[in-house]
Amino acid sequence: MVNVVTVGLDIAKSVFQVHGVDVVGEVAIRRQLRRAQVLPFFAKLPACLIGIEACATAHYWARELGALGHQVKLIPPSYVKPYVKRQKNDAADAEAICEAVTRPTMRFVEAKSPEQQSVMVLHKVRLTLMRQRIQLSNTIRGHMAEFGLVAPIGREGLQQLIKLVEESDPRVPDEARVCLAFLVAQLQLVNLQILETDRRIRTSARSTEVGRRLMSIPGVGPLLASALVATVANPTAFRSGRNLAAWIGLVPKQNSSGGKDRLGGITKQGDRYLRQLLVVGASAVVRYAERNGTRRPWLVQLLAKRPTKVATVALANKIARIAWAIMTSGESYREPEPAAA
Repeated sequence: MVNVVTVGLDIAKSVFQVHGVDVVGEVAIRRQLRRAQVLPFFAKLPACLIGIEACATAHYWARELGALGHQVKLIPPSYVKPYVKRQKNDAADAEAICEAVTRPTMRFVEAKSPEQQSVMVLHKVRLTLMRQRIQLSNTIRGHMAEFGLVAPIGREGLQQLIKLVEESDPRVPDEARVCLAFLVAQLQLVNLQILETDRRIRTSARSTEVGRRLMSIPGVGPLLASALVATVANPTAFRSGRNLAAWIGLVPKQNSSGGKDRLGGITKQGDRYLRQLLVVGASAVVRYAERNGTRRPWLVQLLAKRPTKVATVALANKIARIAWAIMTSGESYREPEPAAA
Protein backbone atom coordinates (compact mmCIF):
# COMPACT_ATOMS: atom_id res chain seq x y z
CA MET A 1 0.00 0.00 0.00
CA VAL A 2 2.90 2.38 0.57
CA ASN A 3 3.67 2.23 -3.19
CA VAL A 4 0.22 3.36 -4.33
CA VAL A 5 0.33 6.64 -6.27
CA THR A 6 -2.99 6.60 -8.18
CA VAL A 7 -6.38 5.26 -7.08
CA GLY A 8 -9.63 4.86 -8.96
CA LEU A 9 -12.60 4.88 -6.59
CA ASP A 10 -15.98 3.69 -7.82
CA ILE A 11 -18.43 5.12 -5.30
CA ALA A 12 -21.91 3.85 -4.46
CA LYS A 13 -24.39 3.88 -1.61
CA SER A 14 -22.95 0.99 0.41
CA VAL A 15 -20.24 -0.91 -1.52
CA PHE A 16 -17.19 0.93 -2.94
CA GLN A 17 -14.57 -0.47 -5.30
CA VAL A 18 -10.91 0.56 -5.06
CA HIS A 19 -8.30 0.10 -7.79
CA GLY A 20 -4.80 1.40 -7.04
CA VAL A 21 -1.56 1.31 -9.03
CA ASP A 22 2.05 2.07 -8.19
CA VAL A 23 4.47 4.41 -9.95
CA VAL A 24 5.06 2.01 -12.88
CA GLY A 25 1.36 1.26 -13.35
CA GLU A 26 1.31 -2.17 -11.69
CA VAL A 27 -1.84 -3.04 -9.75
CA ALA A 28 -1.21 -2.61 -6.01
CA ILE A 29 -4.76 -2.61 -4.64
CA ARG A 30 -7.98 -4.13 -5.93
CA ARG A 31 -10.66 -4.58 -3.31
CA GLN A 32 -14.15 -3.70 -2.11
CA LEU A 33 -14.91 -1.43 0.84
CA ARG A 34 -18.06 -0.92 2.84
CA ARG A 35 -19.11 2.66 3.34
CA ALA A 36 -17.85 2.82 6.93
CA GLN A 37 -14.44 1.51 5.83
CA VAL A 38 -13.70 4.16 3.17
CA LEU A 39 -12.30 7.00 5.29
CA PRO A 40 -10.26 4.77 7.67
CA PHE A 41 -8.78 2.97 4.63
CA PHE A 42 -7.66 6.17 2.88
CA ALA A 43 -6.45 7.67 6.16
CA LYS A 44 -3.78 4.94 6.23
CA LEU A 45 -2.69 5.52 2.62
CA PRO A 46 0.09 7.99 1.81
CA ALA A 47 -1.02 11.07 -0.12
CA CYS A 48 -1.96 10.00 -3.65
CA LEU A 49 -4.08 10.96 -6.64
CA ILE A 50 -7.68 9.73 -6.38
CA GLY A 51 -10.10 9.74 -9.31
CA ILE A 52 -13.88 9.64 -8.78
CA GLU A 53 -16.73 9.85 -11.26
CA ALA A 54 -18.66 13.11 -10.87
CA CYS A 55 -21.95 11.52 -9.85
CA ALA A 56 -24.17 11.54 -6.75
CA THR A 57 -22.24 12.14 -3.48
CA ALA A 58 -18.97 12.67 -5.42
CA HIS A 59 -18.47 16.22 -4.10
CA TYR A 60 -18.89 15.01 -0.51
CA TRP A 61 -16.24 12.31 -0.94
CA ALA A 62 -13.93 14.74 -2.72
CA ARG A 63 -14.05 17.07 0.28
CA GLU A 64 -13.60 14.27 2.81
CA LEU A 65 -10.70 12.59 1.02
CA GLY A 66 -9.10 15.94 0.25
CA ALA A 67 -9.13 16.72 3.98
CA LEU A 68 -7.00 13.59 4.50
CA GLY A 69 -4.28 15.06 2.29
CA HIS A 70 -5.09 13.32 -0.99
CA GLN A 71 -5.45 15.01 -4.37
CA VAL A 72 -8.98 14.25 -5.56
CA LYS A 73 -10.18 14.82 -9.12
CA LEU A 74 -13.76 14.38 -10.33
CA ILE A 75 -14.26 13.06 -13.86
CA PRO A 76 -17.47 13.25 -15.91
CA PRO A 77 -18.82 9.67 -16.28
CA SER A 78 -19.00 9.98 -20.07
CA TYR A 79 -15.23 10.57 -20.15
CA VAL A 80 -14.56 7.42 -18.10
CA LYS A 81 -16.62 5.07 -20.28
CA PRO A 82 -14.06 4.78 -23.14
CA TYR A 83 -11.50 3.40 -20.67
CA VAL A 84 -13.69 0.44 -19.65
CA LYS A 85 -12.06 -2.46 -21.51
CA ARG A 86 -14.79 -5.09 -21.40
CA GLN A 87 -17.95 -5.83 -19.43
CA LYS A 88 -19.58 -3.52 -16.88
CA ASN A 89 -18.91 -4.08 -13.21
CA ASP A 90 -17.54 -2.12 -10.27
CA ALA A 91 -14.00 -3.50 -10.61
CA ALA A 92 -13.84 -2.57 -14.31
CA ASP A 93 -15.22 0.89 -13.56
CA ALA A 94 -12.65 1.53 -10.81
CA GLU A 95 -9.84 0.43 -13.13
CA ALA A 96 -11.12 2.72 -15.88
CA ILE A 97 -11.30 5.67 -13.47
CA CYS A 98 -7.75 4.95 -12.31
CA GLU A 99 -6.52 5.07 -15.90
CA ALA A 100 -8.60 8.06 -16.99
CA VAL A 101 -7.50 10.30 -14.10
CA THR A 102 -3.86 10.11 -15.25
CA ARG A 103 -4.51 11.24 -18.84
CA PRO A 104 -2.88 14.66 -19.49
CA THR A 105 -5.80 15.86 -21.66
CA MET A 106 -8.55 14.71 -19.29
CA ARG A 107 -11.12 17.30 -18.19
CA PHE A 108 -12.24 17.44 -14.60
CA VAL A 109 -15.14 18.80 -12.54
CA GLU A 110 -14.36 21.25 -9.76
CA ALA A 111 -15.48 20.03 -6.33
CA LYS A 112 -18.21 22.15 -4.80
CA SER A 113 -18.20 23.52 -1.27
CA PRO A 114 -21.06 22.73 1.16
CA GLU A 115 -22.33 26.29 0.69
CA GLN A 116 -22.51 25.91 -3.09
CA GLN A 117 -24.26 22.58 -2.78
CA SER A 118 -26.74 24.12 -0.33
CA VAL A 119 -27.69 26.75 -2.91
CA MET A 120 -28.14 24.05 -5.55
CA VAL A 121 -30.37 22.12 -3.14
CA LEU A 122 -32.50 25.25 -2.99
CA HIS A 123 -32.74 25.35 -6.78
CA LYS A 124 -33.54 21.64 -7.10
CA VAL A 125 -36.23 21.86 -4.41
CA ARG A 126 -37.77 24.78 -6.30
CA LEU A 127 -37.78 22.70 -9.49
CA THR A 128 -39.54 19.86 -7.66
CA LEU A 129 -42.14 22.25 -6.24
CA MET A 130 -42.75 23.76 -9.69
CA ARG A 131 -43.41 20.28 -11.10
CA GLN A 132 -45.74 19.49 -8.23
CA ARG A 133 -47.67 22.71 -8.87
CA ILE A 134 -48.15 21.76 -12.51
CA GLN A 135 -49.22 18.24 -11.57
CA LEU A 136 -51.74 19.48 -9.00
CA SER A 137 -53.11 22.12 -11.37
CA ASN A 138 -53.59 19.60 -14.18
CA THR A 139 -55.14 17.07 -11.81
CA ILE A 140 -57.70 19.59 -10.58
CA ARG A 141 -58.51 20.64 -14.13
CA GLY A 142 -58.86 17.03 -15.28
CA HIS A 143 -61.20 15.98 -12.49
CA MET A 144 -63.35 19.11 -12.81
CA ALA A 145 -63.66 18.53 -16.56
CA GLU A 146 -65.31 15.17 -15.80
CA PHE A 147 -68.25 17.16 -14.45
CA GLY A 148 -68.36 19.54 -17.41
CA LEU A 149 -66.47 22.34 -15.62
CA VAL A 150 -63.72 23.68 -17.87
CA ALA A 151 -61.81 26.94 -17.34
CA PRO A 152 -59.45 29.00 -19.55
CA ILE A 153 -55.72 28.38 -19.56
CA GLY A 154 -53.71 30.20 -16.93
CA ARG A 155 -53.88 31.05 -13.24
CA GLU A 156 -57.14 32.94 -13.49
CA GLY A 157 -58.86 29.97 -15.06
CA LEU A 158 -57.54 27.64 -12.37
CA GLN A 159 -58.73 30.04 -9.68
CA GLN A 160 -62.23 29.86 -11.15
CA LEU A 161 -62.25 26.09 -10.66
CA ILE A 162 -60.83 26.39 -7.14
CA LYS A 163 -63.57 28.87 -6.28
CA LEU A 164 -66.21 26.37 -7.38
CA VAL A 165 -64.70 23.77 -5.06
CA GLU A 166 -64.47 26.17 -2.11
CA GLU A 167 -68.03 27.42 -2.58
CA SER A 168 -69.44 23.86 -2.77
CA ASP A 169 -70.89 24.30 -6.24
CA PRO A 170 -73.81 21.84 -6.67
CA ARG A 171 -72.41 20.64 -9.99
CA VAL A 172 -69.52 19.01 -8.09
CA PRO A 173 -70.66 15.94 -6.05
CA ASP A 174 -69.81 16.02 -2.34
CA GLU A 175 -67.47 13.02 -2.52
CA ALA A 176 -65.49 14.57 -5.36
CA ARG A 177 -65.49 18.01 -3.73
CA VAL A 178 -63.88 16.65 -0.54
CA CYS A 179 -61.08 15.02 -2.53
CA LEU A 180 -60.58 18.10 -4.69
CA ALA A 181 -60.36 20.24 -1.54
CA PHE A 182 -57.35 18.13 -0.52
CA LEU A 183 -55.66 18.99 -3.81
CA VAL A 184 -56.52 22.68 -3.46
CA ALA A 185 -55.02 22.81 0.02
CA GLN A 186 -51.88 21.07 -1.20
CA LEU A 187 -51.62 23.46 -4.16
CA GLN A 188 -51.87 26.47 -1.87
CA LEU A 189 -49.11 25.07 0.34
CA VAL A 190 -46.87 24.44 -2.67
CA ASN A 191 -47.43 28.02 -3.86
CA LEU A 192 -46.33 29.37 -0.49
CA GLN A 193 -43.23 27.15 -0.53
CA ILE A 194 -42.32 28.32 -4.04
CA LEU A 195 -42.56 31.95 -2.90
CA GLU A 196 -40.26 31.15 0.03
CA THR A 197 -37.68 29.45 -2.20
CA ASP A 198 -37.81 32.42 -4.60
CA ARG A 199 -37.14 34.77 -1.69
CA ARG A 200 -34.18 32.70 -0.53
CA ILE A 201 -32.74 32.50 -4.06
CA ARG A 202 -32.96 36.30 -4.43
CA THR A 203 -31.16 36.67 -1.12
CA SER A 204 -28.51 34.18 -2.24
CA ALA A 205 -27.90 36.03 -5.52
CA ARG A 206 -27.58 39.42 -3.82
CA SER A 207 -25.39 38.15 -0.98
CA THR A 208 -22.32 37.69 -3.19
CA GLU A 209 -20.44 40.37 -5.09
CA VAL A 210 -20.21 38.09 -8.16
CA GLY A 211 -23.95 37.48 -8.10
CA ARG A 212 -24.71 41.19 -8.04
CA ARG A 213 -22.41 41.81 -11.01
CA LEU A 214 -23.97 38.93 -12.95
CA MET A 215 -27.45 40.38 -12.46
CA SER A 216 -26.34 43.49 -14.36
CA ILE A 217 -26.29 41.40 -17.58
CA PRO A 218 -29.53 41.70 -19.60
CA GLY A 219 -31.31 38.35 -19.38
CA VAL A 220 -29.70 37.34 -16.09
CA GLY A 221 -31.96 37.54 -13.04
CA PRO A 222 -31.51 36.35 -9.46
CA LEU A 223 -32.36 32.75 -10.39
CA LEU A 224 -29.68 32.44 -13.09
CA ALA A 225 -27.10 34.48 -11.17
CA SER A 226 -27.49 32.31 -8.09
CA ALA A 227 -27.29 29.10 -10.16
CA LEU A 228 -24.14 30.28 -11.97
CA VAL A 229 -22.34 31.15 -8.74
CA ALA A 230 -23.29 27.80 -7.18
CA THR A 231 -22.67 25.59 -10.24
CA VAL A 232 -19.49 27.12 -11.65
CA ALA A 233 -17.30 26.50 -8.62
CA ASN A 234 -14.14 27.80 -10.31
CA PRO A 235 -14.72 29.85 -13.48
CA THR A 236 -10.97 29.97 -14.17
CA ALA A 237 -11.11 26.21 -14.80
CA PHE A 238 -12.55 27.17 -18.21
CA ARG A 239 -9.99 28.65 -20.57
CA SER A 240 -12.55 30.87 -22.30
CA GLY A 241 -16.20 31.82 -22.35
CA ARG A 242 -16.68 29.48 -25.29
CA ASN A 243 -15.52 26.57 -23.14
CA LEU A 244 -18.13 27.44 -20.54
CA ALA A 245 -20.83 27.69 -23.22
CA ALA A 246 -19.72 24.32 -24.61
CA TRP A 247 -19.83 22.78 -21.13
CA ILE A 248 -23.40 24.03 -20.73
CA GLY A 249 -24.28 22.56 -24.15
CA LEU A 250 -24.92 25.76 -26.13
CA VAL A 251 -22.56 25.11 -29.05
CA PRO A 252 -23.30 23.34 -32.36
CA LYS A 253 -22.93 19.58 -32.58
CA GLN A 254 -20.16 18.61 -34.98
CA ASN A 255 -20.05 15.72 -37.42
CA SER A 256 -17.00 16.83 -39.40
CA SER A 257 -14.58 14.71 -41.39
CA GLY A 258 -12.17 15.04 -44.29
CA GLY A 259 -11.82 18.78 -43.89
CA LYS A 260 -15.58 19.33 -44.25
CA ASP A 261 -17.27 21.05 -41.32
CA ARG A 262 -20.79 19.83 -40.62
CA LEU A 263 -22.55 21.64 -37.79
CA GLY A 264 -25.96 20.72 -36.43
CA GLY A 265 -28.11 21.85 -33.54
CA ILE A 266 -26.75 22.48 -30.06
CA THR A 267 -25.21 19.49 -28.31
CA LYS A 268 -27.43 19.70 -25.19
CA GLN A 269 -24.57 18.25 -23.20
CA GLY A 270 -23.47 19.55 -19.83
CA ASP A 271 -25.68 21.29 -17.30
CA ARG A 272 -29.31 21.07 -18.39
CA TYR A 273 -30.58 23.40 -15.66
CA LEU A 274 -28.19 26.24 -16.51
CA ARG A 275 -28.95 25.82 -20.21
CA GLN A 276 -32.67 26.09 -19.54
CA LEU A 277 -32.25 29.26 -17.46
CA LEU A 278 -29.97 30.86 -20.06
CA VAL A 279 -32.42 30.18 -22.88
CA VAL A 280 -35.32 31.55 -20.82
CA GLY A 281 -33.31 34.69 -20.03
CA ALA A 282 -32.34 35.12 -23.69
CA SER A 283 -36.00 34.68 -24.71
CA ALA A 284 -36.96 37.62 -22.49
CA VAL A 285 -34.28 39.81 -24.11
CA VAL A 286 -35.37 38.78 -27.62
CA ARG A 287 -39.05 39.48 -26.89
CA TYR A 288 -38.19 42.92 -25.54
CA ALA A 289 -36.02 43.64 -28.59
CA GLU A 290 -38.81 42.63 -30.99
CA ARG A 291 -41.34 44.87 -29.23
CA ASN A 292 -39.23 47.87 -28.23
CA GLY A 293 -36.09 47.63 -30.33
CA THR A 294 -32.50 47.28 -29.14
CA ARG A 295 -29.19 49.13 -29.42
CA ARG A 296 -27.32 45.89 -30.13
CA PRO A 297 -26.64 45.72 -33.89
CA TRP A 298 -25.48 42.10 -33.54
CA LEU A 299 -28.87 41.01 -32.24
CA VAL A 300 -30.76 43.12 -34.79
CA GLN A 301 -28.87 41.52 -37.69
CA LEU A 302 -29.29 38.03 -36.24
CA LEU A 303 -33.06 38.42 -35.83
CA ALA A 304 -33.28 39.67 -39.42
CA LYS A 305 -31.43 36.63 -40.83
CA ARG A 306 -32.37 33.77 -38.50
CA PRO A 307 -35.54 32.33 -36.93
CA THR A 308 -36.35 33.66 -33.48
CA LYS A 309 -35.51 30.40 -31.70
CA VAL A 310 -32.10 30.18 -33.37
CA ALA A 311 -31.37 33.78 -32.40
CA THR A 312 -32.48 33.04 -28.84
CA VAL A 313 -30.05 30.14 -28.44
CA ALA A 314 -27.25 32.20 -29.99
CA LEU A 315 -27.96 34.97 -27.48
CA ALA A 316 -27.97 32.42 -24.64
CA ASN A 317 -24.50 31.35 -25.79
CA LYS A 318 -23.37 34.97 -25.77
CA ILE A 319 -24.80 35.54 -22.28
CA ALA A 320 -22.85 32.52 -21.02
CA ARG A 321 -19.63 33.97 -22.48
CA ILE A 322 -20.32 37.38 -20.94
CA ALA A 323 -21.01 35.72 -17.58
CA TRP A 324 -17.65 33.93 -17.74
CA ALA A 325 -15.86 37.19 -18.55
CA ILE A 326 -17.51 38.95 -15.63
CA MET A 327 -16.81 36.11 -13.19
CA THR A 328 -13.12 35.89 -14.13
CA SER A 329 -12.29 39.58 -14.65
CA GLY A 330 -14.04 41.08 -11.63
CA GLU A 331 -15.64 43.75 -13.82
CA SER A 332 -19.30 44.69 -14.22
CA TYR A 333 -21.36 44.50 -17.39
CA ARG A 334 -21.05 47.44 -19.79
CA GLU A 335 -23.65 48.05 -22.46
CA PRO A 336 -22.03 48.07 -25.94
CA GLU A 337 -21.55 51.52 -27.45
CA PRO A 338 -23.70 52.26 -30.51
CA ALA A 339 -21.78 52.26 -33.80
CA ALA A 340 -20.71 55.66 -35.10
CA ALA A 341 -22.71 56.99 -38.03
